[in-house]
Amino acid sequence: MSDVSKTIQKWHASFRKGTDFDSWGQLVEAIDEYQILARQLQKEVQSANSTEFTDDQKKTLGKLANCLEMRSAALQCAQSKEDFKLEDLKTLEPIIKNLLTFNKKFPFDVQPVPLRKILAPGEEEHLDEEEDEDEEEAVTGTGSPDAFPSRVSGTLLPRLPSEPGMTLLTIKIEKIGLKDAGQCIDPYIIVSVKDVNGIDLNPVQDTPMATRKEDTYIHFSTDVEIQRHVERLPKGAAIFFEFKHYKPKKRFTSTKCFAFMEMDEIKPGPIVIELYKKPTDYKRKKLQLLSKKPLFLHIHQTLHKDC
Repeated sequence: MSDVSKTIQKWHASFRKGTDFDSWGQLVEAIDEYQILARQLQKEVQSANSTEFTDDQKKTLGKLANCLEMRSAALQCAQSKEDFKLEDLKTLEPIIKNLLTFNKKFPFDVQPVPLRKILAPGEEEHLDEEEDEDEEEAVTGTGSPDAFPSRVSGTLLPRLPSEPGMTLLTIKIEKIGLKDAGQCIDPYIIVSVKDVNGIDLNPVQDTPMATRKEDTYIHFSTDVEIQRHVERLPKGAAIFFEFKHYKPKKRFTSTKCFAFMEMDEIKPGPIVIELYKKPTDYKRKKLQLLSKKPLFLHIHQTLHKDC
C-alpha cells in the first residue's frame, strides 16, 4: 500500500470514528475528532510542497474540512447558524474513502479552506536573519486587503457544551506590547494547547486580525474558547499564544514571538505573560525573552463551571 493510500485510510478511519461518536451521542468526543481531522485536511490543502494530490483533490479535501467544521459548530451550539446534520456528513464518507478516484460534483455548495502560506517552525528558524533585517526596514501599513482573506474572521470555535462539575475556560486576548507594534502587518495570534511533549491536545485556533494599533500596543479584544474542560487538561500542559504577522518582501506569514500559560496560572481575572523569541519552543526547554524591555501579552481569564 502506498503512503498516499495509507494517509487516506487513516483519514477515513478518523472520519468513521467521529461519525460513530456522533451517532452514539458522545458529542465532546465527536467534536474533537471532527476538528482534528479538519485540521489535518487543511494542512494538506495548504502544503505548498505536496505533490501527492492534484489541485482538484486538494479542493475536495478543503470542502471536506469545511463540512467537518460545520458539523462541529452545529454540535457545539444549539443556536448555531450551521445546520449541518450527521446524515449530511455521512454522505461524504465514500468521497474521503475513494478520494483518488472521486470525479463527481461535490454534493454540497461549500467552499474549500482559503490558501495561505504559513511557514513551519523549522523553516522560520532558517529565515531568522533575513527576517530580522526586514524588520529594520519595515513600513507601517495594514497589508494587502485580499492577501489572506481567511484572516478576516479567523478560525475561532464556539464554547463547548457544559457538563456538570466541569470547568470551561474563556481567554480574552486584550493586547500585546511590542516596540515596533505599528510596523506589524495583518497581525493575529494562534492559540494552541500542548502537552508536555509539545503535542496538540485541542484543535488549534487563529484569532481574527487585530482591531487597532496604538503606540507600542496591538489590540485584539478577542475571546478564545479553550476546547477542553480544565479538569481534563493533563499535568504539564500549557496554552500557547503565537504572534503572527505578514512579511510583504517574502510574501509569507511568520511568527514574531510567542507566549505561554501553564496550568497553575489558570485563574479568573487579568494576567500578563512574558514574550519569548521565536522559534516557538513547545517543550519549554530553551526560552529566550524577546526583549529586556517590559513587553507582555495581556489577557483576561473567565472560568465557567456548571454546578
